[in-house]
Amino acid sequence: MENQSALRESTSSNWKKFRELMPDVAQAYDELPGVAYSGGSLDAKTKRIMAIAIAVACGCRACMLFQTERALDLGATAEEILEACSVAISLGGTMAGGETTRVVQYLSELGKI
Repeated sequence: MENQSALRESTSSNWKKFRELMPDVAQAYDELPGVAYSGGSLDAKTKRIMAIAIAVACGCRACMLFQTERALDLGATAEEILEACSVAISLGGTMAGGETTRVVQYLSELGKI
């Protein structure tokens, strides 16, 4: 399996390039997550953990890594993240189980597990 930290860096670098090339689209895109992930009835950390489960169930590699990083930044533990992956597996079956290995590897690379 590819290095998840390198994939996260590549994704970030390419998104920065996209932002330079398409600033209006990037700005419009960035506005929704800014609102969606702000605190409300659910705190930002909980919303990021929810996003991990959704990303795993949908199979979005970049989303899994980005949301994992953001959740960790907000104080999420590896255990909370893996529980979110467990929920994704319960809904997404084998495919979500396979994608969970990407999150496990990324947490390992970050020294969190």
